[in-house]
Amino acid sequence: MDKPSATLWQPPAERIAASELTRFARLARQRHGAPPAASGPEASWQALHAWSVRERAAFWSALWDHAGVIGERGAQVLSDGDRMPGARWFEDGRLNFAENLLAGPEAQLALIACDESGSRRTLSRPELRHAVHAVAAGFAAAGIGPGDVVAGFLANTPEAVIAMLATARLGATWTSTSPDFGASAVIERFGQTGAKLLVATGSYRYGGKHFDCTAKLAEILRGMPALRTLVLVDTGNVPAGAPADTRPWHELLALDPAQAPPLQRFPFNTPLCVLYSSGTTGKPKAIVHGAGGTLLQHRKEHLLHTDIRPGDRVFFFTTTGWMMWNWLVSALASQATIILYDGSPTFPDNDVLWRMAAAERINVFGTSPRFLAAMEKAGVKPRASHDLGALRTILSTGSPLAANQFDYVYESVAPDVQLASISGGTDIVSCFCLGVPWLPVRRGQIQGAGLAMATDVYDSDGQPVVDQRGELVCAAPFPSMPLGFLNDADGVRYHKAYFERFANIWHHGDYAIRTASGGFVILGRSDAVLNPGGVRIGTAEIYRQVEQLPEILESLAIGQKHDGDERVVLFLRLRPGTALDAMLEQRIRQAIRDGASPRHVPARIIAVADLPRTLSGKLVELAVRDVVHGLPVGNREALANPEVLELFRDLPQLRS
Repeated sequence: MDKPSATLWQPPAERIAASELTRFARLARQRHGAPPAASGPEASWQALHAWSVRERAAFWSALWDHAGVIGERGAQVLSDGDRMPGARWFEDGRLNFAENLLAGPEAQLALIACDESGSRRTLSRPELRHAVHAVAAGFAAAGIGPGDVVAGFLANTPEAVIAMLATARLGATWTSTSPDFGASAVIERFGQTGAKLLVATGSYRYGGKHFDCTAKLAEILRGMPALRTLVLVDTGNVPAGAPADTRPWHELLALDPAQAPPLQRFPFNTPLCVLYSSGTTGKPKAIVHGAGGTLLQHRKEHLLHTDIRPGDRVFFFTTTGWMMWNWLVSALASQATIILYDGSPTFPDNDVLWRMAAAERINVFGTSPRFLAAMEKAGVKPRASHDLGALRTILSTGSPLAANQFDYVYESVAPDVQLASISGGTDIVSCFCLGVPWLPVRRGQIQGAGLAMATDVYDSDGQPVVDQRGELVCAAPFPSMPLGFLNDADGVRYHKAYFERFANIWHHGDYAIRTASGGFVILGRSDAVLNPGGVRIGTAEIYRQVEQLPEILESLAIGQKHDGDERVVLFLRLRPGTALDAMLEQRIRQAIRDGASPRHVPARIIAVADLPRTLSGKLVELAVRDVVHGLPVGNREALANPEVLELFRDLPQLRS
């Protein structure tokens, strides 16, 4: 493995002093017994993090105080604090998730919504509150209350945010997908929830094209037998099979907000949302997250790790079908203005998001390694063409961020930003490791573990290891652990998903390295780890080397059973006009050998027209591996482009 150790950015002393993390540390020392500052920022961070894991109840109490959570904390912060699962948080606490997100200065913009057509909408805090209370009145009139599920088939627009907050205001549970999901994929998700109300769009735009969803929506309605009410956001055709109680969105917005039920505060663990696993190995798991745990975890990550401040403008490129949408919306609780974007990140050109970042004076810009790689390959240099002076932090998640992409950000985007690669998942609606404002950014590394997260890397015997490959785990409970899975009353599926490998330890399923400096390098999913000659190899170790070559747009590696062993097979999506000739193949092998090891060098390298990906855009190694071995693919509906799998069937290059 290449040594991802070079320091690319060092936080200035004045930035450290002004950070929310510094303010929190001061409060935690004064009121909650946190250790005093050490000899420098890195030593102080290590001491603070160790305290936060050791004294979890004190940490989360301090966080409640620092974040100014609106609600009643109650007397009991943590019970059965060593049980995982089984720990109980804030058992007598009460809050309303929406109340916390809607509070803030009257004059402040709550959200700015842009799309690929160039349109722009804004909502102030008072306007957002008015809309949420009005829509909540409409939902309540339709019989929605605690215990009910409201589903959203919506693009990343203000209507989705309003509907989600109206649902939370009533103590009901929200779930959503984006309209580019196929009907079967939506039914697989929403059909598990028993949703009584669906807020839906009849069309969307992407890449300059208009897509009508009327027929798709009719099919979705047939797969939601518990549905009683349909709310249509646009004024297109009413789909066939629509329930008798079908109404336009604008009617709800026109309601008197005073008609909404009085705002209540609900128990800490009231279900807030249902999120879904990718479903690439079977039916998507419907994961239930609680209002209190989600709010506290997001407040921690926004304030202390991302240093979001009142008035900041925060953007993450996401859809309503990905947990980062929930994460972005929660930034409202930090009195930030959230930026929504609907459409393609590269239409009408590669500069569209950078133009928006400059025009809207975005302070926190969130994206994916795939986007950054595409920008680098296209030769886009935003710092040369746009004023990004307001930009303070760049976030990246969705897959491991390669070391050369760190270089690209500092050379071509902005030299003075904190580049925070973050890693967690839908499973926890948050992060295990992420940015730390006090620490340097080291090439190829995530800066550190989340506060109060006992994130570690274990070997196969369940022992912590440093600078060695192993399994990413969390060794102590945290508030945003799922409340459970739907249709899993005895918790068997939940336990099997996370606690079967190591007793009383969360096993996340990522292959990773914890570095001596306390950083993390994610190497890919554990179930996709390669094992040639008995040596475990993370696929990201190969991708980091290969995708530095300008001819290669994307790569995907699998292990193929061969002659009683396993050999590495590398598939490539090449830049248009590029051929996989002997010279390029030699350069690929040399890059992998030099940057990783001879063990990582693939036995076969094959160019293909496209690679399969999930509905949220992640490449799917397991599906390709199954096709290559002649096995059925677990759930084709989880893929955005399942037809691509035929490119990998019965390849002559893999017969010998």
